[in-house]
Amino acid sequence: MVSITQYNLDKIENLLADIGYKVRYEKGNFKTGACVIQNSKVIVVNKFSNLEIKINSLVQLIKEFEFEREQLDEKQWGFYKSLLKPND
Repeated sequence: MVSITQYNLDKIENLLADIGYKVRYEKGNFKTGACVIQNSKVIVVNKFSNLEIKINSLVQLIKEFEFEREQLDEKQWGFYKSLLKPND
């Protein structure tokens, strides 16, 4: 799992942008820290969530996405693979 830092949140946002998703931070009633707007590539994150919840919510969504390996460069692919590793 990735460490909880603003830098890693930025890296996750960049990875999502590279595979075609837009991340927005908004207020609202959320059952989780983030959600994907149906039939779109927009992810809405609860802007009042703490950094850990934001990162964990986005990582959980990334694990559910299907995309082509070619959409990411080597560095991004390595980061993506690190996100998939189970917690120790």
